[in-house]
Amino acid sequence: MNIARMYSHLNGHEHILVHKPHIWREIEDAIAAVDAEACRTKVSREKTMRGKLLFSPTDLNASFKAQLSAQGWDESRTSYWVTADHRLIRRTMGVPADAQKRAIEEAGEEPIFSYNQTDFVKDRIAVEVQMGKYAFVAYDLFVKHMAFFVGDLIDVGVEIVPMKDLQAQMSSGVPYYEGALYDLIRQGRGVPAVPLVLVGIAP
Repeated sequence: MNIARMYSHLNGHEHILVHKPHIWREIEDAIAAVDAEACRTKVSREKTMRGKLLFSPTDLNASFKAQLSAQGWDESRTSYWVTADHRLIRRTMGVPADAQKRAIEEAGEEPIFSYNQTDFVKDRIAVEVQMGKYAFVAYDLFVKHMAFFVGDLIDVGVEIVPMKDLQAQMSSGVPYYEGALYDLIRQGRGVPAVPLVLVGIAP
């Protein structure tokens, strides 16, 4: 695989290049090591592509996981407690999870446990390889990376998605770079308030 296009939001790419250039090299190396043709294993059952051999999102994800895990990238979770009272959420959002729960209970509200999980984190950089449904990209960009950033667990989030040309040779509903880029830019220069790198890949 190759990096075909890239967009740096709030200087996410520049931050990595200046502070952790070895991390960017590892991301580039992992992408380059993914053999796209070896992942062309899915026989389509869709009307418009019936019988055609497509790139498998499952195989692509597995290949990325193998490459990044071999370089020490691990899954990470950030846990927190929510409730129905918006004022209480605002008051507890910035404190540790155990203190959130205690404050919610002391206020007489019900604490509800929740968490965000990201596939790969290393040296305060998070990487999501998104080959699932297109809605998951928005969740990654506007919720997941933000949660890890606000929780002071990462400095930059990296989102890897297929280019449209690659996505057209995959199952329907898979996200693509050009669409994700539009959604990101449409929000304005400062939203979301987390440095990001959107990466479009192609064979």
